[in-house]
Amino acid sequence: MRVALLLILCCLGSPVVASEAPLQVKGAMTINVMQARYLYEYGAMFVDVRSARQWSWGHVAGAVHLPIDDGFSDLAHQRWPRELPLVLYCESDVCPHAAQASQLAVAWGYTQVFYFRAGYFSWQLHDLPQGKGGKGDLLAFMGAL
Repeated sequence: MRVALLLILCCLGSPVVASEAPLQVKGAMTINVMQARYLYEYGAMFVDVRSARQWSWGHVAGAVHLPIDDGFSDLAHQRWPRELPLVLYCESDVCPHAAQASQLAVAWGYTQVFYFRAGYFSWQLHDLPQGKGGKGDLLAFMGAL
């Protein structure tokens, strides 16, 4: 049995290694969970760039869902005020999507971009306000613009 397992592992080739998200994004401020909490209490807009499936499992309460590969580019539209404080996050520090989203937001002219590198897992670990489910938060926010 051990030999078979060893052969399977050898045949699979090199192991898959998760790469970490960058520590910083030029033009954005990298924040930790306590700074994210302060910004949350201040009223900053939290943007979850994860997939719809991940969003449905849980997200920062009141966050809007703009997946990096489907919808995030809506922030490029001029109707969004460029001085709006944006906190961009995905699941954790091994997810590069929040860094990518932060780079885009800076390139689109946003002046208060906060890169929450530790992401939703850290938020959840600290038992901070969470939501679950569908697209209601995004629709409610979009209707207010």
